[in-house]
Amino acid sequence: MAPWLPWHGQGLALDAGACLLDRLVGDPRPWLHPVQVMGWVIGWLRRPAEAWAGDQPARLRLMGLGITLVLVLGSALVGWSLERLAGRWPLVGLPLLLIGLASALAGRSLEQAVRRVLRALPDLGEARSRLAWIVGRQVDGLNGGEILRAAAETASENAVDGLFAPLFWMLVGAALVGWPQAAFTPRPGPLALAWAFKAASTLDSMLGYKIGRLRWLGTAGARLDDGLTWCPARLVALTLPLAAGRPDRLLGWFAAALREGAADPSPNAGVSQAAFAMAAQVRLGGVNRYADGPKAKPVLAAFAPPSDPAAVERILGLTLRLEVLWLGLALLGLTALGVVPPGLAA
Repeated sequence: MAPWLPWHGQGLALDAGACLLDRLVGDPRPWLHPVQVMGWVIGWLRRPAEAWAGDQPARLRLMGLGITLVLVLGSALVGWSLERLAGRWPLVGLPLLLIGLASALAGRSLEQAVRRVLRALPDLGEARSRLAWIVGRQVDGLNGGEILRAAAETASENAVDGLFAPLFWMLVGAALVGWPQAAFTPRPGPLALAWAFKAASTLDSMLGYKIGRLRWLGTAGARLDDGLTWCPARLVALTLPLAAGRPDRLLGWFAAALREGAADPSPNAGVSQAAFAMAAQVRLGGVNRYADGPKAKPVLAAFAPPSDPAAVERILGLTLRLEVLWLGLALLGLTALGVVPPGLAA
């Protein structure tokens, strides 16, 4: 069967189609989302794991590693199986593959959630209620300025966690394998890698807390998530000046994002927030209240004005432009490497 696009360009076309589908449709609420299934699996595995491990740190770490391996490898295997299906029976498999890839991206859902907070203002009670769905900090008592800072910070941090990190692994998968050749190669493609990342991210969001037994049970998942997000976060920091129309500031803003973000306890959240703070010219960071007490986060882009609705919109706009830019750069890269014919790039 002749390929519908030559070689690896097929994987890139699927990635681009998934980005478009995510932006147009997002995550319809009635639909079962893969992350929900991952969450159920974590819950099912956690109960017997804790029952056997009790309060013993070594056993909890071992069980956490086991849960991580089962969920991440299992998610990758399901994605790999759909890729094989798409390669052998494209009329059935390709639509499923496209939907699966779009499910790994959260561009539209993040944008909608942040804008729901903005629309609620100046009603502080409603804004806090909507903000509580998308942040981990305590929202009770936040004033308007603090709500706007929280919205800007979650928009910048989750742009990496929810969009650019899975997109990065989708693009890596596109470079590894194409269709219909995907049906005949053991290499993982975009969906296998994207769902493996989403599994690690879900583990971190559910178990990655330094409280109680989770201090040990969630270690493996949290560290894997940090590792898989490390490169995408820094690529975002490197390319955001281009999306902001400031290529002259590329190295300066990149160095500043690494320097200022290094003070954050997370190896990636501080870098991504600092990068968006520079590109959107908005001051972020400060003291946040969490369930286990207040925590002082580094102040980012201290020279810039504090967050306001326009700054939050700039972050959302930068996210969309950077998504398009990444797809364009990926096409140029594959063309330069000779795996996408020049005619496709034209």
